[in-house]
Amino acid sequence: MIPHYKSIHNRFKINNFHFDKEALYQLSYTLIKEGEEHEKDLGSFLLDWLDDKETIQLTTSGTTGTPKTIIIKKQSMVHSAIATGNYFNLHPQDKALLCLPARYIAGKMMIVRSMMLGLELDIIVPNSHLDDLLPHKNYDFVAIVPLQAENSLEKLHKFKKIIIGGAKVSDDLANKLKEIKSDIYETYGMTETITHIAAKKIGEEFFTILEHASISKDNRNCLVIDVPSISDEILITNDIVEILNDKQFKWIGRYDNVINSGGIKLFPEQIEAKLASKISNRFFVIGQPDEVLGSKVVLVIEGDKFEIDANIYESLEKFEKPKEVLFIPKFVETETNKINRLKTLQAIIQ
Repeated sequence: MIPHYKSIHNRFKINNFHFDKEALYQLSYTLIKEGEEHEKDLGSFLLDWLDDKETIQLTTSGTTGTPKTIIIKKQSMVHSAIATGNYFNLHPQDKALLCLPARYIAGKMMIVRSMMLGLELDIIVPNSHLDDLLPHKNYDFVAIVPLQAENSLEKLHKFKKIIIGGAKVSDDLANKLKEIKSDIYETYGMTETITHIAAKKIGEEFFTILEHASISKDNRNCLVIDVPSISDEILITNDIVEILNDKQFKWIGRYDNVINSGGIKLFPEQIEAKLASKISNRFFVIGQPDEVLGSKVVLVIEGDKFEIDANIYESLEKFEKPKEVLFIPKFVETETNKINRLKTLQAIIQ
């Protein structure tokens, strides 16, 4: 049975304290008035959740375009929470950790999951390094981003189940995560789908969709998502995929990132995966106009300029090898700390 968004599970806790609706109101006002920045965001979200409106306002991440405001039904967020609970086999009194900002959808959904599923939620300051912030206890469930995983590898054993989203998990990070005994999943989703609609265990090739979603492809080979419990509209993405069956797909890359070089379509994400273990700095691959090829492969690296060893390109096909290497001291990022490729490139050119 799907609970109503006005319901709060009687096993729900925040930082070891039970909260019913009235107590959550009081907590919200206290956090907004006296809390730190991340606590103010939590208080604001709780007040929005507890008001008389059936919808809530969210802002998309702006990774591939201008951030936009969308309106989501609170009951749709409940459906998403229940689908996650079923997929990852979460139960009342399971211990969960919120280490993501409550300002954005991933953090909001950890709160909604906890309220609907009866999880015991601890809250810490959102930080790229979790090591020094974690309480001295173990957890059943946590949602993190790749940067947090990379910076906190020695602490991840404290979590029974870990979901990683917000950006692609690199092959290099995936190999490190395979050594950890926890159940670790990479997720696929976006604000419009109310976080993830699919997940895959680290090391697996194909994402498996959650129970509330169905998938297909359009004529560009881009993923089409139908989640009736969340949206009346079918979502057409710019993610090029290979569909194995009606439940599984493999992510190939972004349609809007594809480089057509000399008539050959190149996927920056695949080139980046081949270079991930060869370049220690943050980097990305992007296409730039070229008089001969139409578009050429450009490698953009964060940090001070250094000499590139041509041997790092050994794993690349002929047309995949960068024709130019650009450096910038600091990448331009979105509000959710994702690399904004186009604005970074514009900053270099300007």
